[in-house]
Formats: sequence, C-alpha cells, structure tokens
Amino acid sequence: MSDTVLNAIRDLIQQDVGGRGLATDPVENLLTLTTGDFAAACRSIAVSPRQPSLAIVTGFYIPHATPPAGETDGPLGALFLARALAPLGVRVVLATDAFCLRALEAGLRACSLVKQVPLIELPVAPPPREEGWEGDALAYWSAFVSAAGTPTHLIALERVGPSHVPESLRAHPGTRPDDVSLFLSEVPVERHGRCHTMRGLDITSSMRPAHLLFEAARSIRPPVRTIGIGDGGNEIGMGKLPWRVVRRNIPNGGLVACRVPADELIVCGVSNWGAYGLAAGVLHLLVVDEDTTLFSVEHERELLRVMVERGPLVDGVTGRAEVSVDGLEFERYAEPLRRLPAILAAG
Repeated sequence: MSDTVLNAIRDLIQQDVGGRGLATDPVENLLTLTTGDFAAACRSIAVSPRQPSLAIVTGFYIPHATPPAGETDGPLGALFLARALAPLGVRVVLATDAFCLRALEAGLRACSLVKQVPLIELPVAPPPREEGWEGDALAYWSAFVSAAGTPTHLIALERVGPSHVPESLRAHPGTRPDDVSLFLSEVPVERHGRCHTMRGLDITSSMRPAHLLFEAARSIRPPVRTIGIGDGGNEIGMGKLPWRVVRRNIPNGGLVACRVPADELIVCGVSNWGAYGLAAGVLHLLVVDEDTTLFSVEHERELLRVMVERGPLVDGVTGRAEVSVDGLEFERYAEPLRRLPAILAAG
C-alpha cells in the first residue's frame, strides 16, 4: 500500500500546472527519468539508519521585481517541511540568503518554531584554494556546518544552481557524443557555469554559492543524502538529468539547465508542491497522523501573507508582492493541500 500512496502523491504534485514543459517529449523527459526518486527520497528520511537531520536550502532571487526580492516558491515549502517534521523530533535547519531571511523568520514566528528550527544565512563564497573547486566546496561545507551542524540530508528547494560547462557535460554518464558540440554551438561561453532564471537572466552575483554544499556532500563521511526539488530545470538537483533532456523539454533549457546533481530529484509542477508531497510521504511511511492545521488551506494562505508582507517575497512569475505562487491564483495553487489528506487516509 505504501507504493500506491507514494505514487499517488507523486502524480498529484507533478501536474505541470504552469506549462513548464516537464514532459514535452513523451518518452524522455524530466518525469520519466525520475520515476522512482520521489519514493526513494521519502524513504531515505523515514527509514534513515541515523536520526534524521535536515538542512533545507531555499531562496530564489527575482531580479524583475520592484524592488528585487526573493520568491514565494521555496520558502513557504521549507516552512511546511519544518512544520511537518520538527514536531516529530526531526532536526530541521533552514538556510537561505539575506533577501529571504526576514520572510522565513516571520514564518517561523507565526508557527512558534523560532526556538525549535534554526535559521541561518548561507556563508559567502570561500577564497579559492590551490586545489581548485573541490577545496572550495569543502571549505564552504566546513563554514556551513559550523553554523548549521552536520545534516543527514541536504535538501535544495527551488534553489538555482550553476549551468553546465563543457567539462560537466563530458563527465555526465548520460551525455551523448554530439551533446557537447551542440552545447558549444548554442550556449555562449560567458553563460557557462552561471545561475539563470527561467527567463535566462543571470543572477549569479545575487546568490550565495549553495551548490558547493552539494558538491562537497559527495565526499562527506558518513554519507549525507542529497535531495533536489525543482520545477524548471535550473535548480540544484537537475544535474542528475542529461543536459539534452532539459534542453529538449524546457523552453530555454539548454541555457539554464543546472549541472549540479542530487541523489534524489523531485520534479514537480510547483516546487512548494514537492515539499508538501515529501512531508506527506514521510508522514505516511512513519504512520503518523498529521497535525490538523498542517494541510489547512486557510492556514497556508495566512502564512504566505505574513511572509510576503514582512519579507517581502514576490510571485516569481508576476514579480509582485502578492499572496500567490508561480503566477497561480491561490485557490488553484492550494489544490494539492486539499487533496493530500484523502490520499493519506486511503493508505
């Protein structure tokens, strides 16, 4: 029954409500290549051999807002995971950039989780070392864990990561012989290894280099499990997919595709939906009755209002400080929250 419930949750959150192109190619797309990742992510937390400790990295800079600000997709979902799992004794730490700190702090206060869930600002980039990027990543990891502690799971939730470079394409096991030449012909050199919005805007200088944590996690012992949650191809975790798959399915995908992989990749119609689904899946596997307010649409609306007003946060599509996510009216956006309790009850 667990598989049935987890698959139903996955199918619910993977509706391409914004028309992102998650499954433009009916055979090889972002959904077909990650079919088992959602269930694996839920199980990695619920049946972790160690007491789970989650570090959730979120925050996406929206440069076309007036003034520029963090977006509503990501922080709201991170808060949901904290609300769902912290009361169960799972340690949850939220990490973000300065532009999202006030919104997340306001959300934690509204949920009375300020003392229970640490909120930290991501470190600045470390100075380059002679041994190159790996040394940079390990130095960044050290700075991060000194503030956040060492997690068992590192989660990127709607968190942009750097795009491909020729070396990352050549190293990817899914790269085909002509992929590199196609990449070089389509993507200007100055756009290699940069963080892009889905509109193709370069926001690298506005983001702390959280991707270094995921690079470093590969060599950490005991192992740190990494989970990426995204909806557009440009987020940390999407590097698990071959570049050509993001290029073929997502508009502007060849330019914006993130090169940084995760152990499990949760692709969803809205990234916050991925957080809702992950929390629900873990609760199901732990056979825990959720708090009555957890899936309350009105409670979620109020939390979003608080975070928008006190952050501020903006809708990533419209660029406006409003109670909406990814250009969706709140009622449509909140539909998974209404449906998840029935799926869980059926299990």
